[in-house]
Amino acid sequence: MKKVFSVILLTIIFISQSAFSPVQSLAGNSIIEKAAEKILKKQILAEAAWAMKQEPITVTASFCTRSAGGKHDFFSEADYFWPDPKNPDGPYMDRDGMTNPDNFVAHRKAMIRFSKIIGALASAYKITGDEKYVKQAVIHLKAWFINAKTLMNPNLLYAQAVKGKFTGRNYGIIDSIHLMEVAQGVIVMENAMDPASAVGVKKWFAEYTDWLMTSKPGVQEKLTKNNHSTCWAMQVASFAKLCDNQAVLDSMRIRYKTVLLPNQMATDGSFPLEMSRTKPYGYSIFNLDAMTMLCQILSTPQDNLWDFETPDGKSIKKGIAYLYPFIADKNKWTLKPDVMYWDNWPVAQPFLLFGANVFHENEWFSTWKKLDHDPQVEEVIRNLPVRHPLIWM
Repeated sequence: MKKVFSVILLTIIFISQSAFSPVQSLAGNSIIEKAAEKILKKQILAEAAWAMKQEPITVTASFCTRSAGGKHDFFSEADYFWPDPKNPDGPYMDRDGMTNPDNFVAHRKAMIRFSKIIGALASAYKITGDEKYVKQAVIHLKAWFINAKTLMNPNLLYAQAVKGKFTGRNYGIIDSIHLMEVAQGVIVMENAMDPASAVGVKKWFAEYTDWLMTSKPGVQEKLTKNNHSTCWAMQVASFAKLCDNQAVLDSMRIRYKTVLLPNQMATDGSFPLEMSRTKPYGYSIFNLDAMTMLCQILSTPQDNLWDFETPDGKSIKKGIAYLYPFIADKNKWTLKPDVMYWDNWPVAQPFLLFGANVFHENEWFSTWKKLDHDPQVEEVIRNLPVRHPLIWM
C-alpha cells in the first residue's frame, strides 16, 4: 500500500512541477500553449470582433508625391533621417535612433493594420473553428494580393527612401516583417479558404520571396550584419513555409547555423552589433525575437534549431538566458538607456513564450504572462511582428 501511495505522490509532484512544461519541444497543444490560449482568449475574440467590421485598406489608399513608384508600390521613408537645419530643402541627414515623426509611414501603418486583422481572425478561427473569421480574412487577402485595383506589387523597391539621396533602400525590406503573420494566418486558415484565393495569395508570396532572394536590394539586405539580415531570413523562412518551398527552408536553416547565429551572437549570448547602437536594449530584444522566430518557423524533428549549438557554445537558449534577467528587471541593464522609447520596452516578447515552451522554463513564461500583450506605442508595434503567438504554436 505504501508503494502505491508513493507512486501516486510522485505523479502528483511531477504534474505540479510540469504545470507549464510542453509535452515535447515540437509538439502542438502543449500545456504552455493551452495556458497562453486561456490568457489571450478574451483579447483575441475582442480583436477579431473589431476585425470583422473592418474594410480593406491597402497601399493604393494613399500616395506620397515623394515616392518614385506608382500607386501599387509600397513606399516608406527611413525613420532616422531628418531635414538638414543648414539646408532645409536639401538631402536629409542621419540621426541614428531618433525617429522623424514627419516621414511618410501610411503604407507601413496600413500593412501593420492588415497584419493585425489577419492575425486576429486567424487566432479566433484557431480557437473557435468558426469559418466566419476565414471569410472575412479572405476579403482582405484578396484586396492586398489578388484584386487588380487594390493589390500591392510584390517588391519593396521604394521602402525607407531618403529625401535627396535614395528612392528606396535595402534596409526598407524590414518593413514587410508585418506580412509574416499574414502568411502564418493563411497557413492556419487555408483548409477553410476557397482554393482560388489560397492559390492567388501563395502566388504573390512566391513572387515576393523570389524578389527577396534575387533582387539587388534583397541580396544587399541578406548580406547586412545585424538585425536586418536576421529579419530578411525570418521573412524568407515565413513566406517559404506558406509556399512549401523546402529548398528555401533548407537554405535558411543552413544560414541560421552557419552565418546568423555564429556571426551575430557573442559567446555570452549577447548581440554586440545591437548593443553598440543608440537603442541597445530595444534592438537586442528585437534581434532575439527574430532569431527565436527562425527557430520556431524552421525547426523540424530532423533538424531542430532550438537544440543547435555552435562549437564555441552559441545557441538560442544562451541568447534568451543572457537577456532574460534584463527583461525580468530592467534596472539590471548595464548600458545607457535607449535614446528613445526606453520606457516602452519590454512587452510580452515572443522569445519568452516560445523559449519557455521548448525549454520548460516556467519563469520565462511567468514573466511573459505579466507583460503587456496589447502594446499601443507605434515604435513598439513596428518592432514586434509577432503579436498573435497562438497561430505560430
